[in-house]
Amino acid sequence: MVEIGERAPDVELVDTERKPVKISDFKGKRTVLAFYPGAFTGVCTKEMCTFRDSLSKFNSLDANVVGISVDPPFSNKAFKEQNKLNFPILSDYNRDAVRAFGVALENFAGLRGYTSAKRAVFILDKEGVVRFKWVSDNPGIEPNYEQVLSELSKVQ
Repeated sequence: MVEIGERAPDVELVDTERKPVKISDFKGKRTVLAFYPGAFTGVCTKEMCTFRDSLSKFNSLDANVVGISVDPPFSNKAFKEQNKLNFPILSDYNRDAVRAFGVALENFAGLRGYTSAKRAVFILDKEGVVRFKWVSDNPGIEPNYEQVLSELSKVQ
């Protein structure tokens, strides 16, 4: 698992238009990476919509918010459009990011062999170094959004 003080793995994902995006593409701004288990599920929808509704607070801290799931880019695109998400949603369909960050959730929802993402938040500084992390083994638990904002405000 990626630890605080380590450089974030520079994995390549795809956005909702199937264009490649690397984690290093976000260097230069503080970045919140929000891993979620599955588009269109109740808790994940609530989480991504909470980030959407709080985006002005993140913008005021000059920070990116990026959602990441193992869902295919087609599902992520529909999820983004349906919920009017105003930040990038990236697909980790080959599970490189969940494995590199140490947040792979094996046998998700009792589906043997299906690997999803644990619900997790990583805050990266402008150089791509992890300055905060929160990882839940319980996909039903949301991050403490005020804590995420507070920790983000401490990152240079």
